[in-house]
Amino acid sequence: MPVTVLLVDDEPLVRAGLRAVLEAQHDLEVVGEAADGAAVIPLVRQLRPEVVLMDVRMPLMDGIEATRAVLRTVDRPPKIVVVTTFENDEYVYEALRAGADGFLLKRARPAEIVHAVRLVAEGESLLFPASVRQLAAEYGDGGGGNPAARAVLERASLTEREAEVLRLMTRGLSNAEIAERLVVGTETVKSHVSAVLAKLGARDRTQAVIAAYESGFVAPG
Repeated sequence: MPVTVLLVDDEPLVRAGLRAVLEAQHDLEVVGEAADGAAVIPLVRQLRPEVVLMDVRMPLMDGIEATRAVLRTVDRPPKIVVVTTFENDEYVYEALRAGADGFLLKRARPAEIVHAVRLVAEGESLLFPASVRQLAAEYGDGGGGNPAARAVLERASLTEREAEVLRLMTRGLSNAEIAERLVVGTETVKSHVSAVLAKLGARDRTQAVIAAYESGFVAPG
């Protein structure tokens, strides 16, 4: 079955371009469009997309608030990728903090757009880890400056192996790559990743990585 995608952007040309790129792939299907974040929740409930490509800046409800609203009110919410003009954008980092699974530049090549949708749908790797690290260094509370994030890490009481897995996750390694690095089976890594997410109360790898940076567990620089 193809991965289903909802497009959310206030520019019709951007939506049309994204639709053309995605629908050229046999395993991707655009199931709907919206011109503002305020329309996202009813469409997500109606269409049940697996991935939402969400413009970070929109006139009525921006991508940050729309992401928060979807994750707060929708059962089994979709993966959310915010789409932005500028890579080093505080709005993007706030969207990641709000629960977005990654971000994508509007100037990205078609192959990069397709790869991003497939990657977040699979959920095994972090989308653009180096860019997320740069955003955390610029806008996050690195060095343990966020007491709430630090408290979450302390309460999590990660085992030594779980901590090692989290460090490798911050570098964007997939389960298979982590397994190779640690010389263990992929299923073992999946179990460790699941344990890390559960202990941190993180929805996905991106949120776990943000927590690692914000708490000072790893340095974003």
